[in-house]
Amino acid sequence: MKTENIIMLADAYKYSHHKLYYPGTTKIYSYLESRGGAMEDTVFFGLQYIIKNYLAGEVITKEAVDEAEQVLNGIFGRKDVFDRSKFDYIIEKYNGRLPVTIKAVKEGTVVPVKNVLMTIENNDPECYWLTNFLETLLMQVWYPATVATVSNHVRRVVEMYYEETATESARQGIDFVLNDFGFRGASSVESAGIGGMAHLLNFKGSDTVLAPVYAQRYYGAAGFLAASVPATEHSIMTLLGAEGELEVFRHILEAYPEGIVSVVSDSFDIFKACAEYWGGTLKETILNRKGTLVIRPDSGDPVYTLLRVFEILFEKFGYTINEKGYRVLPPQVRVIQGDGINLDSIRTIYSALKLNGISAENLILGMGGALLQKIDRDTQKYAIKCAYAEVNGVKTNVQKNPLEINGKGQLVRSFKTSKSGRLQLVKEDDTYKTVAEDEAGDKGELVTVFENGTLMLEQQFADIQARVMAHTSVSTTITA
Repeated sequence: MKTENIIMLADAYKYSHHKLYYPGTTKIYSYLESRGGAMEDTVFFGLQYIIKNYLAGEVITKEAVDEAEQVLNGIFGRKDVFDRSKFDYIIEKYNGRLPVTIKAVKEGTVVPVKNVLMTIENNDPECYWLTNFLETLLMQVWYPATVATVSNHVRRVVEMYYEETATESARQGIDFVLNDFGFRGASSVESAGIGGMAHLLNFKGSDTVLAPVYAQRYYGAAGFLAASVPATEHSIMTLLGAEGELEVFRHILEAYPEGIVSVVSDSFDIFKACAEYWGGTLKETILNRKGTLVIRPDSGDPVYTLLRVFEILFEKFGYTINEKGYRVLPPQVRVIQGDGINLDSIRTIYSALKLNGISAENLILGMGGALLQKIDRDTQKYAIKCAYAEVNGVKTNVQKNPLEINGKGQLVRSFKTSKSGRLQLVKEDDTYKTVAEDEAGDKGELVTVFENGTLMLEQQFADIQARVMAHTSVSTTITA
């Protein structure tokens, strides 16, 4: 059941466009691309969520039009902008189903920036205005795609440093290296569910419980998708003050005598906690546990803090040298860094560990705001632009091609220059490029996913995840 009135899910100015398109316009064809950004490629993901949640089925109803008419007449303060007849037409002719076709690359495909990812066009000449009316909603695919991309690039860094510093047997733990700590920092419950689901394409570690729920609900996911462990927070650690911290530590080990337990240990002095408590008084208890204690610093510079913490733990608990020549703590002890974590700091941290002879398998990561919130549409410069139109029977390739002044006062063509014509994505020599639709033949990677109100291609989470991992396995040296 749709929770929002789709008629009101557009930027307000778009309700005036039915009058502003040149008379005789019957076709508007637009496309989505990442025009560049922080990462050289993007993981396309999240369109099926939007289709299922907002577009599929009989989404235009008389009640929805009545509600929208009242709201929009109030917003504009006039009655000649919102034209309910445009929506009534869709009810009468299509039973409220949207007469558009959306084609897109299969979700989970990793595509270099500056390529077409999706196209949309109206199927009824009376609904020329509908194509870009839906832009506002469809553009929100930038969010799950960007989260999936950030998470994937972290995966590439992790894979590379595991390959260089960890044993083959340790690689089975890569799925749990990056943990989603982002729910509390997300802008909404929906954002947490969508972004958390996108992260699960790359890693299984997550404290966002809604993430696997969304994957099941919208992508038919099944089986083991996400995992978390018992873990403390500062409200637990500080109850007995600094003088009672050791007793709290002892209680935690007694509360969970087996399995993994993660303990934030910087409430007062992380270095004392590691040297005197974990590596001192409680050392034998830890080494005799059937499980792993994960020690969590949560303040200070991540690199310097981790290096000092590891040196203390190596001194107190000892270590082995793995076949790659790097130090590894006993399996009963690991460290998790969840403060100050982003793609750049992860690269720096792993590089520092390697330089200091510390295997990547000693460290687990938690990522919050930088994973689910500190991104925006411009992280990968997503845009939807019109590339083709039909006006008074004339088929026209259209393009935006701005002349602008750069920071040096020079006149240059903008990076915002758009593509022109009907487009397709093709794969050649293991990479993708955008070509004219009629040049692609049967090699086009854009497939019809939505047509006239119906989801045409049901994509499964497991298949999407497999596409991402197939690319990641051969890309670890590119980003890292």
